[in-house]
Amino acid sequence: MDKAQLPDFIEKKYEEKNTNPAVLEDSDVKRAVHAIIDMLDRGELRVATPPKTADNSADTWRVNAWVKKAILMYFPMQGMQTSHAGDIEFWDKIPTKKNYAAQKVRVVPPAVARYGSFLEPGAIMMPSYVNIGAYVGGGTMVDTWATVGSCAQIGQHVHLSGGVGIGGVLEPPQGLPVIIEDHAFLGSRCVVVEGVQVSTGAVLGSGVILTASTKIIDVSKSETQTYKSFVPKNSVVIPGSYPKKFPGGEYHVPCALIIGERKESTDLKTSLNNALRDFEVSV
Repeated sequence: MDKAQLPDFIEKKYEEKNTNPAVLEDSDVKRAVHAIIDMLDRGELRVATPPKTADNSADTWRVNAWVKKAILMYFPMQGMQTSHAGDIEFWDKIPTKKNYAAQKVRVVPPAVARYGSFLEPGAIMMPSYVNIGAYVGGGTMVDTWATVGSCAQIGQHVHLSGGVGIGGVLEPPQGLPVIIEDHAFLGSRCVVVEGVQVSTGAVLGSGVILTASTKIIDVSKSETQTYKSFVPKNSVVIPGSYPKKFPGGEYHVPCALIIGERKESTDLKTSLNNALRDFEVSV
């Protein structure tokens, strides 16, 4: 099947399977779905298409919902099977990626990336996990016990510090995945989920938690500005809270505070410490 025909074909078969599950047994459907997963694995296809310019002025991130639908069709097509890594046994539907040396990707045991994810040459995986549909840019460090969820889009020269949790957004198919753009630095134990976008060069202090409903408040100027699901370019962000009244009383609710912008001269490897020191904040 021609690549240009895949989007319409998958959209049609995805709808058909809801009333006729036997569609997933059709040989043409299987070939199309497997071709898409293979293209994802090689980086020839992405769940979300990045903007044409680094500052988003010419375009915005666009979700390829049909690719997500192909992933959702892939799971029930796959049978459970046993695999081994030495004496360690696994029982799952999706194989792991292979041939890292040829891909010029450093993978430290026992890091695992699932087939259908893509790591650009120069990416580094410490003992960590990357799920199907995810894209990890070159020069990016996925540090120890960090997880990159399904379909997440991680840019180039990003640092995901130890224990960072990047959520997966496989459903709904039209939902924007978590996006971490180039040169972002996420401190240890940060959590970013539900399609939140962290823009180029942003620095998240340790323990920042961003969900679709988290208020991201810019307190760096006399008049505050509040964002949701979006961290602006070069922002320096720390955990915060704000008071909210409930029937049982007033309590503090978690939020994130933008306290300034990272300086262009700040070295990327030390950007977290230096950026926070610039604003006399320790996190």
